[in-house]
Parts: sequence; C-alpha cells; structure tokens
Amino acid sequence: MTYIIALTGGIGSGKTTIANAFAALGVPLVDADIIAREVVAPGTPALQTISEHFGHDILTPDGNLNRALLRQKIFTNNQEKQWVNQLLHPLIHQETRRQLEQITAPYVIWVIPLLVENNLRHLADRILVVDVSPELQISRVATRDGISNQQVENILAAQASRSERLAYADDIISNHDNVQAIAPRVAELHQQYLKLAGSAKQDNHDK
Repeated sequence: MTYIIALTGGIGSGKTTIANAFAALGVPLVDADIIAREVVAPGTPALQTISEHFGHDILTPDGNLNRALLRQKIFTNNQEKQWVNQLLHPLIHQETRRQLEQITAPYVIWVIPLLVENNLRHLADRILVVDVSPELQISRVATRDGISNQQVENILAAQASRSERLAYADDIISNHDNVQAIAPRVAELHQQYLKLAGSAKQDNHDK
C-alpha cells in the first residue's frame, strides 16, 4: 500500500487549508470527514438506522442527516454517542481502507481529525500535526460556525489537548494566520515525504 501521512489537528486548526496545499502539488487526499458524510448520505443503510433510532426529526426536510441536531443529542449523552460511534466507525474505517488501497501515488494525505482520540495512529506511516493556539481555535470556530466561545471550548474539551497531539507528531505545521509561510513549508514536506515513500517502497521490495 502507498505511504500514508496522517494529517491531524484540532477543530479550527486549518487542516483543510493544509490538505488543499498538498493537493495543489498533485498529492491525493483521503478525507475522513468527507467519508463520514458519505456513509450517512440519503439512501444509505446507516442513515436509515439513525433515523429509526432517533426519530425522523433527525433528518432535514431534504432527507439529509441534521448533523447539528445529532451533535446536540449525543454531546451530553455518552451512551448515545457510543451507539453512533459503534454504528459509523466500522463503516468509515472500511471505506477509508478501500480508498487508501486504491491510491497509486507515492504517498497520500489522510485527513483524520480524531486520529489521537480514536487511537488510529498505527494506521499511518507518519503523523503531521497542524498546530494553533486554543485561543485562535476558539475565535476561528466561533466566527466560522456562528456559535459562542463557550460552545467551542466545550468541543475543545472533548478533543485531545494540544500537547497530547503534539506528542505524537513526526512533523508540525504552525498555522497561526501566516498564510505566506504555508506553501513553502508544504513544499518542503512534500519533498521529504517523496523521499520517505521511496525509501519505504525500496525496503518493502528488498524484503
């Protein structure tokens, strides 16, 4: 299988910006958030199961999952949260593996926000953390999603801490609003990852 770089970071860290910078260099992306939406798209068995469990008001008028309402229902109810995770995580994992196995490029960026929280580190060859201060995360997310600072703080409290995430990082991109610094840093990492992927392929070939 191709060399896997796990790209992770807390909410509002700018993972999408970094992922898009790699994509602009021709690097394929496998995005856990996109897969998580696909497995509950209208017509899927998972969405049907969720609708039966929580009732039809969990759907929007056009038949999509009302994510905001689901988040609200499971955020303070650990039992319901576990139920949703047990339903969706195997489906997301299965589809992620399928997409990763189809990649023929030297390496892939696997965008996975909850890498640390869900103990998925062993699935990656290398971990790239997008790092920002909690203060910047709060201001970005509150502005982006139109929610209060307290609501963002609650989300942050449920995620791995900044120090926990950094402890697992092989590489770090600081994303503190210095947009000009991102492209050169991504280009530098791109060359590094091509070399690492080449070495790993050679090692596998020699075995």
